Amino acid sequence: MARVFSNLALAIGAVFAFAAQAADQQVIKRGEYLARAADCMACHTAEGGAPYAGGLPIHSPFGTIYGTNITPDKQHGIGNYSDDEFFAALTEGKRKDGANLYPAMPYTSYHLIKREDADAIHAYLQSIAPINRAAPTTDLSFPFNVRTGLMGWNLLYGKSVQVQPAEGNSEAWQRGQYMVEVLGHCGECHTPRNLIGALEQDKRLSGGVLNGYLAPSLLAKDLAERGWTQPDLATFLKHGMSAQGSMFNEMYPVVHHSTQNLEDGDLSAMATYLLGDQPPAARVVQAVAHETMTASSQRGRQQYLNVCAGCHGADGEGKPHIAVAMKGNTILRQADSRNLVKVVLDGIREQQFTGFERMQPMPGFAGKLDDQQLTDMVNYLREAWGGLPGDLSTEQLVQLKAD
Repeated sequence: MARVFSNLALAIGAVFAFAAQAADQQVIKRGEYLARAADCMACHTAEGGAPYAGGLPIHSPFGTIYGTNITPDKQHGIGNYSDDEFFAALTEGKRKDGANLYPAMPYTSYHLIKREDADAIHAYLQSIAPINRAAPTTDLSFPFNVRTGLMGWNLLYGKSVQVQPAEGNSEAWQRGQYMVEVLGHCGECHTPRNLIGALEQDKRLSGGVLNGYLAPSLLAKDLAERGWTQPDLATFLKHGMSAQGSMFNEMYPVVHHSTQNLEDGDLSAMATYLLGDQPPAARVVQAVAHETMTASSQRGRQQYLNVCAGCHGADGEGKPHIAVAMKGNTILRQADSRNLVKVVLDGIREQQFTGFERMQPMPGFAGKLDDQQLTDMVNYLREAWGGLPGDLSTEQLVQLKAD
């Protein structure tokens, strides 16, 4: 009889152990998804480097910050972090040794993350292969290189990101709010910052300049003005492409590492939050006859035919899987044309999206177009397909280039 009870106890113990192991695996799997939603890989993975091993340079007005190693390596990573210490790093910007992290780590948004979500992310990161590699040393100018100075900054701005009350909004809107404002921390790029790098909360999601590019406004009225609908926005987040164009620059790693891996329901919820439960109607741009355009735009059409039409089409129709269409393109519909100017000057690298979708590299035309030619072409693009006046002056263009 004793042997029977002993065997029964062993069997019960094995069942509980198996159940615990299965539960742990579920937490790790959920943590992997949440880490994707929080876009951890984009900042903590150097180009061509091991996932989460750090080393990515993050350029700021104050100097260069390097993404840290967040693999479970005990020397250079977070292998010695407890759940509490990881939560403090995530939500308060505190390292295990008590030092302050720089707010390139978006703890200003993550401070609203749910504790169970933080613990799941930590469980996932502890499950991946440790990489014994130190990240390069962050190089900031004085006084920003003095970490103790962040104590005052954190008192003022560390928890300044707050979300609007969710009552009265749909369940999808509420889920989208958490995905956009907290996990996705979209406001960290799409909100302007003050002179000491703090987000201007009264202008939240109204757009911000990042490394010379404009992270455009994500306010519902501005999205609708640029032609966005909820289905198109969800498609854009899923595939990096939609009728409004393709992701590039800082948004390309976001779709590559994060949003293309998210569930359709979460992507739809994000679009619902951004455009609202009752979204404004998307603006349709009307065609403009060539003869009614400004003199600058009329001259600009020839520049477009010379350097752009071979890929984007004489009538802006684009080429599937090669080059986006100009018709309906969101970048042409931004009143601030700095992104358009930078793309024309600098070009865009080849982009690989979901499935077999590719966008071929776009060459830059800096040194091939003078300021007047560039101004004329930008005016043509704005007026022909952007629904904007072709009134950009050469002086304004020179200022955009300088910015």
